[in-house]
Amino acid sequence: MARRPAKAGGSISRGGGVALGEAVFRSLCAALQAGSYRAGDRLREEEVAQRLKVSRTPVREALGRLAARGFVEPAGGRGLIVRNLDIAEVLELYAMREIMEGAAARLASEHASATEVDALRDIEQAFVEASETEIADMARLNRAFHEAICRAARNRYLDNASRELQDWIALLGPTTFTVTGRPSTSHAEHQAIIAAIATRDGDKAEQLARAHIREALRCRLKLLQKQ
Repeated sequence: MARRPAKAGGSISRGGGVALGEAVFRSLCAALQAGSYRAGDRLREEEVAQRLKVSRTPVREALGRLAARGFVEPAGGRGLIVRNLDIAEVLELYAMREIMEGAAARLASEHASATEVDALRDIEQAFVEASETEIADMARLNRAFHEAICRAARNRYLDNASRELQDWIALLGPTTFTVTGRPSTSHAEHQAIIAAIATRDGDKAEQLARAHIREALRCRLKLLQKQ
């Protein structure tokens, strides 16, 4: 079945003094993370401008920034397409993710407040309550879980780098929760990470977080083999 045309969402505004080009860029990045745009999807200035109800100038600026970061590339004819990462890039991406998630968990074990640990437990409970048919909800809650750990790490540079990495992960397509059994194993891994953070065991938190990403990579490779 053909995929329905990707949508970047409704109109945007420059709330908080954000320049329009920046607002369009953020909207497109959010659309990538939400899966509204997938690898191979075509982006045309005019279509994006119509969807976001802005002129083509800020859209051109935003698409230029996406191209400079390597998220999109020229398509045959007019427009750009969302890039499809090759296997080497996937391995490099997960290698960096393993390092960063491990560091975030270690730092969170040092800095997380009791309230933040409780928030991690709440996110994980919501993850458990999501039906396995609600894959999109699982993926959203999983992102929230990892973002919460990164915030608890109290390192703005790690937080910024992690956000950029999430944009790249969005290019990979379907979540690994579509792999049979992955939701339950991921939940067990999350619980162990939370416990290590709560007990201030930095070594264990880092080891568990890194192992969690290695398992995610294993599932990602299984998905890629089916393509």
